[in-house]
Amino acid sequence: MAGSNAAVVRVRLTNSAERWVRKQHPWLYAESIREQSRVAEAGDLAVIYDRRGKQMALGLFDPDSPIRIRVLHRGGPRVLDRELFAERLRAAAALRAGLGAGNTTGYRLANGESDGLPGLVVDLYAGTCVVKLYTAAWRPHLDEIVAALHSVAAPERIVLRLARAVAPALAAHGLADGAVLAGPPLDGAVEYRELGLRFRCDPAHGQKTGAFLDQRENRASVAARARGKSVLDAFCYVGGFSLHAARGGAARVLSLDASKVALDEARANFAANRDAPGVAACAHELLQGDAFRALAELAGAGRRFELVVLDPPALAHRKEDVPGALAAYARLAELGARLLARGGQLVAASCSARVTADDLAGALHAGVTRAGRVLREEERSAHAVDHPVTFPEGAYLKCLFLRED
Repeated sequence: MAGSNAAVVRVRLTNSAERWVRKQHPWLYAESIREQSRVAEAGDLAVIYDRRGKQMALGLFDPDSPIRIRVLHRGGPRVLDRELFAERLRAAAALRAGLGAGNTTGYRLANGESDGLPGLVVDLYAGTCVVKLYTAAWRPHLDEIVAALHSVAAPERIVLRLARAVAPALAAHGLADGAVLAGPPLDGAVEYRELGLRFRCDPAHGQKTGAFLDQRENRASVAARARGKSVLDAFCYVGGFSLHAARGGAARVLSLDASKVALDEARANFAANRDAPGVAACAHELLQGDAFRALAELAGAGRRFELVVLDPPALAHRKEDVPGALAAYARLAELGARLLARGGQLVAASCSARVTADDLAGALHAGVTRAGRVLREEERSAHAVDHPVTFPEGAYLKCLFLRED
């Protein structure tokens, strides 16, 4: 049952919610609860009973979230403690065992719900583990998570990151975004490798947990297409696609982002990899500005690129955002297509879970058509091995590769 730090609340569900649990879905919303034994606090252990009074699942309760219970275990009694968490982490680590062979030391060690730890992710940057919480329900169990991480991954340090929605509640308990939970203090950025390339990140203050690790394979696919080409990397952040393209033999790369800080990091990442012949030979240009405006200005100035990468941030956080997001993807595709040299390639990604791959494809083709171009879809990709998906809402990443014949 509960570990030493968790109180218990007994819960009964609606009939439809029971079916949801039996289908292995990890979330139970507030309206799914038909009856609960008492008022519960964040992190209390929810023991879920079916209509016949038989225990069917265990989860972490969060009274302040629409996702009221995050299911950790299905079936009869089970102690939720560091051994269970270590078991989940060991299974997650086994799935990622092959990443190190590719000289990759930065990857997602545990992908929340899809690795049996709902509302919690763990990213690894060489010796630094970053634990990010998306629910306050993990607060009473944080010490056990830290102990489990030490037993499985033996990191040099563990850093805590908090989703914006839960940061105020956890601050009341003395937990701050960017705090070092274990190990030596951070002294600036940490370095990790991605397929042999050196990258720096700030685990305490950088976006997400410090870097965007989910595009690794897509960046490698861009590298494989880049030899001898001029490449535009829009929304480049710290230059992930840019640097892979350069290593792949791109003749010229333009990195575009609205953030000067991100562009400074992109410059530093290029400098750190000058020992790679492709990076050393590549002409690298940095451009700061709003992507929509800058893409239009580049087209107006007559600039053309043989490979254009469009990797915007999430554009649809809520259901009602989807129409606007699709319009924005179409506009980006139109602007990107206007910059394409004849026979060029367009790579476009979405990290919005509410936007399906088919909807993204439709928006991209609409935008390309408005630009007067015809591009065929060459490839689609989704989540890498370190970002597995086991439930529909977890499928956020999609990337499309288009080519003009």
